[in-house]
Amino acid sequence: MDMGDDFLSRQRVLVIAPHSDDETYGCAGTIARMKSLGSEVYAQLVSVGSLDHYGNQRQPGMHMVTGQTRLREFEATAELLKIDDWEVLYPGGEQNMALDMVARKDIVRLIERDARLSIEQVQPTMLLMPWTSYNQDHEAVFRACVTATRPGDPAVRHLVPYVLCYDNTSLFWAPPSERFHPNVFIDVSEFRAVKLEALRTHASQVRGPLFHGSPEATDLAAQVRGREISVGCAEGFVALRMAF
Repeated sequence: MDMGDDFLSRQRVLVIAPHSDDETYGCAGTIARMKSLGSEVYAQLVSVGSLDHYGNQRQPGMHMVTGQTRLREFEATAELLKIDDWEVLYPGGEQNMALDMVARKDIVRLIERDARLSIEQVQPTMLLMPWTSYNQDHEAVFRACVTATRPGDPAVRHLVPYVLCYDNTSLFWAPPSERFHPNVFIDVSEFRAVKLEALRTHASQVRGPLFHGSPEATDLAAQVRGREISVGCAEGFVALRMAF
């Protein structure tokens, strides 16, 4: 399949992010490329809230990052990436890092039809969702997205033709059966700087170069994905459905 400029220019994309910054790690370059070509991109941020973070060499130990800080960073990132519209499904903070305690049907209901930017409202041609991981929120959102994009009669409910799971720099740490093995790659060489700027916009999450999620490590990961298809930088995805 040729996922070149012509294809990428004709999409209406819905990005599902468990937390602020997941959209950047996984598909900021793809979002930037598609927006530059004229596609529409919408985002659902599932949860945002305050939480303790490990620090860095200059600020060791744990420190609190507020939900308001992370929300401001997400808003600035959405503006940078020119995302058309976005919403937070659980803005209160109680569900943040506790989505495994929320009934899956409730998350599915919001993603599928009840949220302002649900699948039924946006009618996306492409849905970008997180792959499962050791993070309980990512696993919960992955399972909810699988349910929300299940096959069905397109005359009754919207069937998303292209369902892709995006990468995360943490996905190397997983049981062998759950490892991320991309089978779709999108060249983001021209948007490398935008992806890194987006990550640095999530300033409360930035750590030193040896952290797997640092800007330096994220850049290296994009270069590795690029070498897998002989380009400068790429983002990798697992395709759950590619319907023509």
